[in-house]
Amino acid sequence: MQIVRHSEQTLKTVLISKNPALVAQYEKLDAGERRLMNEAFLPNSDLFGPITLHSKSDWINSHPEAPQDFEEFFNDPYRKTPSAEKHSIYIQCIGSLGNTRSVSEEYVKWLKGYCEAFFYGLTVKLLEPVPVSATKCSFRINDDTQNLQIHAGQILKFLKKRKPEDAFCVVGITMIDLYPRDSWNFVFGQASLTDGVGIFSFARYGRDFYSSHYEGKVKKLRKKSSSDYSVFDNYYIPEVTSVLLLRSCKTLTHEIGHIFGLRHCQWLACLMQGSNHLEEADRRPLNLCPVCLRKLQSAIGFSLKERYRALVRWIDDESTDTPRVTPRHSREDNVNLPKPVEAFKEWKEWLTQCLALLHT
Repeated sequence: MQIVRHSEQTLKTVLISKNPALVAQYEKLDAGERRLMNEAFLPNSDLFGPITLHSKSDWINSHPEAPQDFEEFFNDPYRKTPSAEKHSIYIQCIGSLGNTRSVSEEYVKWLKGYCEAFFYGLTVKLLEPVPVSATKCSFRINDDTQNLQIHAGQILKFLKKRKPEDAFCVVGITMIDLYPRDSWNFVFGQASLTDGVGIFSFARYGRDFYSSHYEGKVKKLRKKSSSDYSVFDNYYIPEVTSVLLLRSCKTLTHEIGHIFGLRHCQWLACLMQGSNHLEEADRRPLNLCPVCLRKLQSAIGFSLKERYRALVRWIDDESTDTPRVTPRHSREDNVNLPKPVEAFKEWKEWLTQCLALLHT
């Protein structure tokens, strides 16, 4: 295991900058907010730690890229920022997210609520769900995993055409696996920062995806024509679990972070770290490090205290009149499903620590 540890002075410069205007901007922050962000360069911080690399296949080792400090982010001429006219994040569901219509509707509402808390201050809206056929995208069977895959790039073009006037961005979400081009095996997601659109799949986050018993395998593709999407009718959808919800929230907020202009984080353990595989994605925390947090705060203008409170409320708000997934892969609609937030327990404790520091 390798630990990526930066000096206190490096992290201080990365976070605060040496530019007098940006230093002055930092000093105008609320005293509690500065106290929290200063944890970035405290060697024994309980809130923010160094990045740990576990193998040569981890992102930083296999994808060398220039790091981005706050000053570089702030001065990026190509970075898009929400405005009074374009202040909404839209979520477009492609195919079903749950094994019943009600579960699918609840799942996307949970993700909407999480995004509203994470990107506190912006409006999050849901577009009417569409079947895969509406996108007119290409699809295939993956040679290795034998599951259905849809073409990510073609879906981005579909989302661009559907982008509302008040949209800061439109993000498509699906439980169907993605591929970006014929030569690639798969991709978790793909985005166009210029167009403000992205498509992200949660298919590989189900607990049985890599199992030999995975029910989503398709042996042969029988297409009557290029417009025949009947193979997606009643296609397998993984059971909604707390871990699946946590992984979905991570992916969605990480990728929307890119649309804001946040590059992969190389400073501290952070949601914005790159990930090459599921194990590395699971090690990545739900929270932003202080450097990335300052970037997002400067783009949106939220209060850290109010944002963290909103995230705690999202975890605590367990609805009991929503549909429940049945034990087997069912299409019945009449069962209850409280929001499965067990996997968020540790993060709630972390948020509570942050709030205590902000209140000190």
